[in-house]
Amino acid sequence: MAKALITWGGWDGHEPDKVAAIFAAILRDAGADVTVTDSVACFDDPAPLREFDLIVPVWTMSKLSREAAVNVSEAVARGTGLAGCHGGMCDAFRENVLWQFMTGANWVAHPGGDGVGYRVQITDHDHELTAGIVDFDVSTEQYYLHVDPANHVLATTRFPTIPWYHSVNGPVDMPVAWTRRWGEGRVYYNALGHKANVIETGPAHEMLRRGLMWAMAGKAIADPARAEVLATKGAHF
Repeated sequence: MAKALITWGGWDGHEPDKVAAIFAAILRDAGADVTVTDSVACFDDPAPLREFDLIVPVWTMSKLSREAAVNVSEAVARGTGLAGCHGGMCDAFRENVLWQFMTGANWVAHPGGDGVGYRVQITDHDHELTAGIVDFDVSTEQYYLHVDPANHVLATTRFPTIPWYHSVNGPVDMPVAWTRRWGEGRVYYNALGHKANVIETGPAHEMLRRGLMWAMAGKAIADPARAEVLATKGAHF
């Protein structure tokens, strides 16, 4: 049986408890053994982290020590999946650059705030995480992110939707969902999920369900020995 860890907390405006409950239901429906905690103390001991098939962070802002981030990084590098959404993963632990490197982006703005209407455009229709899902419209925060060019982008949204200082730079396609690798681990992120109701049904929910499953499945085929080789090459960051 696959084992998943969900840890939630941080800014209450993102309803982390409700979002965590959605993730827990998805994973339990898939037969996973799910541990849910409202503390980042679960990152303090590296050994138990490596026993999980998946880690799901739901922490907007907040702080994480360098040591705790290293513990998560080393678990993921050896095959544990990492998956999450919105501010709970890519606006988490803003001062921790290792976290940003591992997750593939950092939030910087959401022009217009909540309730902005925009289209999510699927860019990789052949990927197992998006096959059969068509472009769809949402009304929620539109995340502007500083994004790692190494990410495999699955969906985008067009900026600017709301005129602001960035608008003079012209239109850009901002990633909404992507996959990436961190050593032997699979990483999935989706920028939707400002409130729980944004991801509880519909295509956004299905995208996240598939992303969680994909990230969790990577542990079974990971080769920790390859991660050990990589670990000796670039320990300084």
